Amino acid sequence: MATIQTTTVGSYPVPGIDLPTDGELYRFDVNHPDTNGMIEYFVHKLGGIDSRVGRADTTAFRAKHEMAFRIKPAAVVRGPITEGVLNLSEDCTRAGRVAGGPFKFTLTSPYMLARTLLDTHYNDFEALNMAIADALATQAGDLQCDCVQVDEANIPGNPADAPIAAAGINRVLDAVKGTKAVHFCFGNYGGQTIQKGEWAALIKFLNSLRADHLVLELAHRPAADLDALKELDPKIGVGLGVVDIKVNHIESADEIARRIEAAEKKLGAGRVKFIHPDCGFWMLKRSIADRKIEALAKGRDRFEGR
Repeated sequence: MATIQTTTVGSYPVPGIDLPTDGELYRFDVNHPDTNGMIEYFVHKLGGIDSRVGRADTTAFRAKHEMAFRIKPAAVVRGPITEGVLNLSEDCTRAGRVAGGPFKFTLTSPYMLARTLLDTHYNDFEALNMAIADALATQAGDLQCDCVQVDEANIPGNPADAPIAAAGINRVLDAVKGTKAVHFCFGNYGGQTIQKGEWAALIKFLNSLRADHLVLELAHRPAADLDALKELDPKIGVGLGVVDIKVNHIESADEIARRIEAAEKKLGAGRVKFIHPDCGFWMLKRSIADRKIEALAKGRDRFEGR
C-alpha cells in the first residue's frame, strides 16, 4: 500500500485512485445545478422540511442577509426534523455494487444544510443544526463503506460559527463505524470561489473535529495556507489538495510531486496521508478531469520514487 493514498472529493472511480468516492451523480438535479445536488438532495427528503417555497418564504429568507450567493431558501422547516424518506444506506449500497473495491461515501454537513434553510419551527439555528445532525447520524451508522466523508463548504467563510458547525459534524462522525473524513473548501459554485477566509482562522475548529483525516482545498490557495496547518493536531491526518479544479490547466506529475514535497517539508514527513483534487470535477469537461486525475496518481508515484 502506498504511504500516501490517492482519493477524490466527489468524482467517479478511475484507475490510480486508491479510495474513490461514490461519484455523487445520483444526486444531480438539473433544477439545482449550482451545487450539484449537495443541498436539495438531502433537505428535500428529510421530514419536517417543505420543498415548496413561496413568495413570502423567499422574502423572509432574503431579509436575513445570511447567504449572499443564495436568494431563495433550499426549503422551509415547518416541523420537527426527522429522517423522512432519506435513505443513504440504499444509496451507499448501490455505490458499493459498482465501486469494484474500497470506496468513500459522502454527505453534506448539517451546518451547511442548515444555512440554506428558512426555519419557521425551531427559530434557533443551533437547535436546527443539531436536529439535522441527529437525522444524518442515525443513517451514518448504517453506511457500509470504507470511509464516510462529511462535506462542508460554508464554514471557511464563517469562522465565528465554528463551534456550532463542529457540534453538528462531530455528531455525524461519532456515528460512523469506518474511517472518518471531513472535506473543506471555499466553495465550488459554477467553478467559482464563494467564501473568503484562510485556514489560520480555522485551526482550533479543525482540531476539535473527531475525524481521522481532513480533505482540504490547497491547490487554489495561497502557499502561506500550509504554514497554518503546522498547528493541526498530529492525530488528524492531512488530506492535501494538489489538483486545482477551478482551472483547465492539467497539472504535470512533476507539479503534483512538488506540491507534496513542499507540504511534507512544512508539515513534517508522514503528515500527508491523502492527496486529492481541491473539490469535485463536475464543472470541468470529462477529458480534462480524467487527465487531472491521471496526473494525481502519477505525481504521487513520482514523489514516492516508483
